[in-house]
Amino acid sequence: MDLIKTIMEFVFHIDKHLNVMIQNFGSWSYLLLFMIVFAETGLVVTPFLPGDSLLFASGALASNGSFDFWRLFIVLTAAAVIGDSVNYAIGKAIGHRVFEEGHSRIFKKEYLDRTHRFYEKYGGKTIILARFVPIVRTFAPFVAGVGRMNYGYFFLYNVTGALLWVSVFVGGGFYFGNVPIVKEHFSIVIFAIVVISILPAAVEVWRHRRTK
Repeated sequence: MDLIKTIMEFVFHIDKHLNVMIQNFGSWSYLLLFMIVFAETGLVVTPFLPGDSLLFASGALASNGSFDFWRLFIVLTAAAVIGDSVNYAIGKAIGHRVFEEGHSRIFKKEYLDRTHRFYEKYGGKTIILARFVPIVRTFAPFVAGVGRMNYGYFFLYNVTGALLWVSVFVGGGFYFGNVPIVKEHFSIVIFAIVVISILPAAVEVWRHRRTK
């Protein structure tokens, strides 16, 4: 419970935490952002890390000069692409074992099932669409590795999805993050981003349970 409260506090006041990070680490902040995005997209044990909100807040800080926009864009895109590639490799290497065991506390079956449903509905484009859906974003490349999707196709979807994801949220933060009404109600905007991001997955789960 304490961990959940800490994560929520970090996410909903992420602009303040990023400002503190910049003050303490300067240019090394780019590396820290890289590590967070890499872990959120590349390690199935950390789907709870901030994604959309982190990108939006980073873009907002770039608009006032705290980050260089293009350096930020390149670093976050690289983190997203490399993260998904590593996640794919992990799924390909150990995924079948995880599915067979099924009782792992880390690899929750409901997350994997949710991602499978996305694949059934959208096929390979899931890699692109999943970028905009928390949790599914983390598990989509893992499941692609388990299913041994052709890596050439996966990589194409991976890069396309990463470019779109970073463009939408970093670009959105850059252009709208310092608009007075957004700046004054930044926590509410972040909350709205989180809710809108998880809405598609929540609808899929509700439909699935209703069908059952």
